[in-house]
Amino acid sequence: MHALLPDEPTRRADRRPLIGVLAANTISIAGSALTLIGVPVFVLQTTDSASRAGIVAFCATLPVIVAALIGGPVIDRIGRRRVSVASDLISGLSVGAIPLLHHMGVLEFWMLCALMAVGGLVHTPGLTARAVLLPNLAEHAGTTITRAAGLYDAVSRGARMIGAAVAGLLIAAFGAEAVLLLDAATFGASALLVAALLRGVPAAEPQRAAGKVSLKAYRAELAEGWAFMTRTRLLLGVTVMVMMTNGLDQGWSSVLLPVHGEEDLGGAAAIGLMISLFGGFALLGALLYGMWGERFPRRAVFTAAFLLSGATRYVVAALTDTTLPLAVTMALAGLGAGMLNPILTTVMYEQVPEELRSRVSGVATAGCELTMPLGGLAAGLLVDGFGVTTALLLFGGMYLLTTLSPMVFPAWRGLDRAPAVSRTEPALPGSAREESSPHPSAR
Repeated sequence: MHALLPDEPTRRADRRPLIGVLAANTISIAGSALTLIGVPVFVLQTTDSASRAGIVAFCATLPVIVAALIGGPVIDRIGRRRVSVASDLISGLSVGAIPLLHHMGVLEFWMLCALMAVGGLVHTPGLTARAVLLPNLAEHAGTTITRAAGLYDAVSRGARMIGAAVAGLLIAAFGAEAVLLLDAATFGASALLVAALLRGVPAAEPQRAAGKVSLKAYRAELAEGWAFMTRTRLLLGVTVMVMMTNGLDQGWSSVLLPVHGEEDLGGAAAIGLMISLFGGFALLGALLYGMWGERFPRRAVFTAAFLLSGATRYVVAALTDTTLPLAVTMALAGLGAGMLNPILTTVMYEQVPEELRSRVSGVATAGCELTMPLGGLAAGLLVDGFGVTTALLLFGGMYLLTTLSPMVFPAWRGLDRAPAVSRTEPALPGSAREESSPHPSAR
C-alpha cells in the first residue's frame, strides 16, 4: 500500500489502464511492423526503383517531425486518450486506402506518397500520448516507473518481432496488399482498447492550462519544452546522437534491408526473419535489463549496447549474400538495442516534471527524428547510384562514428545521475546533475 495524503481518498491499485495501453501499443506496433516491410516491398515490386522507395520513406517521415514538434501542447489540450484514438483511426484509414486504391487500378505514385504522409503526421502524436501516460498508469497500477518502462519497451519489441514475422509470411503467400489491410485492422483494434480502458483516468483527459487558450499561450507552452531540452547538455547530446542513428536506421529499414533481401536473401520471408530476430532478441535485452540492468552504470551499458546494435548490421550485410551471418548479427544487435530505450525512458521520467513531459517529449522526438526523412531518401539514391554494398558500408561507417560519442563527450557522464525533480516546478537545467534524456526514440 502506498502512503496517502490526508485528503487523498483510499484507492486500490487498478492495472487495467496500464494493461490497456500495453495491449494497444502491442497491436499498433505489430501493425506498424507489417507496414515497415509491406510498403517498401510493395514499392519495389510495383516500381522496381530503390529511389522511389526512398521517396516514399521521405514522405512518410517528414510529417512525423512536424507532428512531434508541435504536438505536445495539442496532446495536453485535446487529451491523451482522444489523441491516441484519433491517431489510430486516421492511420488505419490512410494505410488501408493503399491496397484498396491499387486494387481499383487508380493508385498513382503521388497518392501513395500522400497517404503515407498522412499516416506519418498522425501516428507520432498517438505514440507520444500513450508514452507520456506511463508514469501515471504505473502509479495507478501500484508498480514502479522502471518496471513499467521496461515492460512497455519489452512488449513493443515483441510486437515488432511478431509483426515482422507475420509480414514476411503474408507477403510471400498473399502479397504486400494483404499485409497493408491487416495493418489497417490493427489500428482499429488499438483505438478501441484505448477508448474503452482509459476512460475515467484523469491524466488521459484534457489538461486545461490556466488562462485563456490562445496562440500566444500555445507558443509559450511549446517554448517551455524547447527551453528545457536545449539548455540541458545530456538531453541535447542524446537527442543529437539518436537523431543521427534514427536517420541511418530509417535508410536501413526502408531501403537497404529490403533491397538486400530482395536481391540476395530470397525475398520478403528473409526480410521478415531478420527483423523478427532483431525484435525477438531486443525483447530479451529489454527483459534482461529490467531484471538486472540497475546493477550496472547506465552510461557503460548504453554505450556497449549501441555499439553492438549499430554498425555491425551494415557491415555484415555488405560483405555477405547469405542468410546465416546476417541472422546471427541481427540477433546480437537486437540484444543490445533492447537495453537502450529502458535507460532513456527511465532517465526522462526521473528528471522531467510531469507538466512538461508532453512538451519535452514532443520536442525531443522531433529532434530525434529530424534526419529520418533524409535517411531513407539518401539510401535510395545511393543504392541506385553506387549499389547496395557501397551504400551499406557508408551507412555503417557513419553509424560507428556516431555511437562513439558517449565515450568522448563529458556530458554523457550525467546518464548515471538521477536527481529528483519536483512534480510542480521544473528543474533548472544547466549542469550534469540536472540533465535529462528524451522520450525513447532509439530504433
